[in-house]
Amino acid sequence: MKEQLAKIRAQALEAFEQARDSAALDALRVQYLGKKGELTAVLKQMGKLSAEERPAMGQLANEVRSALESAIETAGKKLEAAALEAKLKAETVDVTVPGKAVTIGHKHPMYLALDEIKDIFVGMGFTILDGPEIELAYYNFDRLNAEEGHPSRDWSDTFYFDEDSRVMLRSQTSPMQVHAMETMKLPIRIVAPGRVYRKDEVDATHSPMFHQIEGMVIDKGVTMADLKGTLNAVMEQLFGKGTVTRFRPHHFPFTEPSCEMDVQCHKCGGKGCPTCKGEGWIEVLGGGVVNRKVLENCNIDPDEYSGFAFGIGIERIAMLKYGINNIGLMFENNLQFLKQFHE
Repeated sequence: MKEQLAKIRAQALEAFEQARDSAALDALRVQYLGKKGELTAVLKQMGKLSAEERPAMGQLANEVRSALESAIETAGKKLEAAALEAKLKAETVDVTVPGKAVTIGHKHPMYLALDEIKDIFVGMGFTILDGPEIELAYYNFDRLNAEEGHPSRDWSDTFYFDEDSRVMLRSQTSPMQVHAMETMKLPIRIVAPGRVYRKDEVDATHSPMFHQIEGMVIDKGVTMADLKGTLNAVMEQLFGKGTVTRFRPHHFPFTEPSCEMDVQCHKCGGKGCPTCKGEGWIEVLGGGVVNRKVLENCNIDPDEYSGFAFGIGIERIAMLKYGINNIGLMFENNLQFLKQFHE
């Protein structure tokens, strides 16, 4: 038995030294020290020994077990250290290698223009409102004096949700005029930016989805001259002193008198080009004096109060401000185009 114990000890210690990983070491532990291991098998033969031999063999067996357990622990620590070193070597980072550049985003040109417009109107004492893009035709048309049969209500121009033409994607930000007059105390001075939707053919200056900012002032003694003065001041702040504008008579059901405002084309300087369709001017807004019927529909006395309203096309302002020749560029998410614009 003594020779067996010595042999097991020698073989086990050599095997532990040669173990290449924790799994192999654990398999050797089971082989030599497990319940069915080689050392256990030898110890089961203790009953065949005489009473005089048992104490000495028992002590020797315990010494062998302790030696093997100690050797396993030592080998395990060495394997763990080697594994950690290999992992650290594999994950080593060369701190001298240049890092990856972090790309910092910036605002879209349309939002740059919108933020500037909002800042200008806030500086004039206007309040900014927000409203729903899914609107009732009652607010988009009826309350704004565009009754049944008006061309703007045609299915060819407007995105409706139901066959009764009652629920729609708003075609203008003008419903915010009514919402403001219904909920705010007089006098009122508001602007309301947002997306609007029309079945427009796509060209250099038109898109089926675009952004407007609605403006309205309701107070005593407000005239067309106040509208023109306000809008000219806004355009000069946007484009600089000496900006050339013009007002053309027009018709809107919710304003009377009505007008459209043009800014001289940035591309050709008024000579005519594809961007302005050869006219030398780009329309940027429509407006006028708030129609008496609209005031009456909102329970405001038109003999005591008057006002003006307008809707500015924000993409067209951005086109003029940044020299963009096609509105489609602002909806294509082309990074080469967008990277040109910084605050």
